Amino acid sequence: MSGSIFGKRFRVTTWGESHGPAIGAVIDGCPAGIRLDPELIQRDLDRRKPGQSRFASPRREADRAQILSGVFQGYTTGTPISILIANQDPKSGDYDHLSNVYRPGHADYTYQQKYGIRDYRGGGRASGRETAARVAAGAVAKQLLAEFQIEIMAYTYAIGSIKIDPARFDSTLILKNPFAMPDAEAASQASQLLDQLAAERDSVGGTIECIVTGLPLGLGEPVFEKLDAMLAKAVFSIGAVKAVEIGSGTQAAQMRGSEHNDRYRYADGCLVKPSNHAGGILGGISDGSPLRLRTYFKPTPSIGQVQQTVTAAQKNVDLTITGRHDPVIVPRAVVVVEAMVALTLADYLLIGAVSRIDNLKRLFQ
Repeated sequence: MSGSIFGKRFRVTTWGESHGPAIGAVIDGCPAGIRLDPELIQRDLDRRKPGQSRFASPRREADRAQILSGVFQGYTTGTPISILIANQDPKSGDYDHLSNVYRPGHADYTYQQKYGIRDYRGGGRASGRETAARVAAGAVAKQLLAEFQIEIMAYTYAIGSIKIDPARFDSTLILKNPFAMPDAEAASQASQLLDQLAAERDSVGGTIECIVTGLPLGLGEPVFEKLDAMLAKAVFSIGAVKAVEIGSGTQAAQMRGSEHNDRYRYADGCLVKPSNHAGGILGGISDGSPLRLRTYFKPTPSIGQVQQTVTAAQKNVDLTITGRHDPVIVPRAVVVVEAMVALTLADYLLIGAVSRIDNLKRLFQ
């Protein structure tokens, strides 16, 4: 299967299926000499893992990251970093009845048509479980970015129509409620909504916002590999993502140039922008302002209601999906968005290092 490798200089390959023995990631191109803290990797995996609240899949996975290579005496060695995460609670029998049925909203039909075979146990490679490997790799990328004081913060901006209020924004709440919402009142409203949807055996989508601070000028490439284009590609690669916005996003289509243009000023010898409609990227290159990105997720396709579908034998049937599923994907996907943003920025940090001859001269002369 192609398409499982991401990045040019900081390259990540993820492998494994939802109900296989394990999943994992191999990172190639990580510079040597970074002090790699395994607990920071584990902390991010714990944010993503299932079974942590009644609003998440009850599947029980420890998601303990085992670093197999690329680290010696606590430091990266410059060789490939291999990370393994065992699957301990698959319950594959829950999916036997789906072996010849295509679930609405899933990749069952498209996988079958492309490959002529599919792993129906939890969706196989198409399962959201694959994102655990991304999170582990992203946690390594974050530790590279931290060497340059680049920080990434993502959170749930909305669940369904319930949005956070910027006036009540409290970043300390992101890790304290099961919705990763920095607004206690919005989190309470989301809890009521999900209880209602559980009773209706339904699900809902939502929005994640990601902000990056400390990003230096000059990351990105013009034309086809713009920083915003590659960020969109990275985030769109997460299952269930249906839209991505940078800066003012779709609102820009309703604005005038006099409103959308970010003005430049000098203050205390530094170039500043009073506004940031561009979201920190101009011409596909970072401009030194905070990067702002929003990601929109569809509702969880596995719902308990009766749905119409078809079988591999071309028969019309009614299907009720059983098993363990999230009523909303968004809270557990927050750290996945962070990971994909981190992987993109780590890659461009290394690419940018060789974009100017004076950088190479400082290194080798």
